[in-house]
Amino acid sequence: MIGEKDLYRVMLLADDGIGPEVTAAARRVLDETASRFGLRVDYEEGLLGGCAIDEAGAPMEEGLVDRCLTCDAVFLGAVGGPRWETTDP
Repeated sequence: MIGEKDLYRVMLLADDGIGPEVTAAARRVLDETASRFGLRVDYEEGLLGGCAIDEAGAPMEEGLVDRCLTCDAVFLGAVGGPRWETTDP
C-alpha cells in the first residue's frame, strides 16, 4: 500500500527504440507524484533487449532478474527494433 514505507525502489529498464524517452517521461511523472504524496523513490537502471545485446553481448545483463526482485517495482520502456530483428534469440 502506498505510504507504508519511507522509500520505494524502482528498476528502470528503458531499453530500445522509444523506451528511453518513455521511461524518462514516466520517471518525471513518478517523481512529481511522489513529491505530492511525500514519498521517496530511488531508481536503479538495468539493461534488457537490444541495448543489452550491444553493451553486454546478451539480451539481458547478468543478475538482472535478482536485481529486479529486490525492487518494489519494475518499469519496462520498450524492447526491440529493426536493428535486432535478425539477432539469434
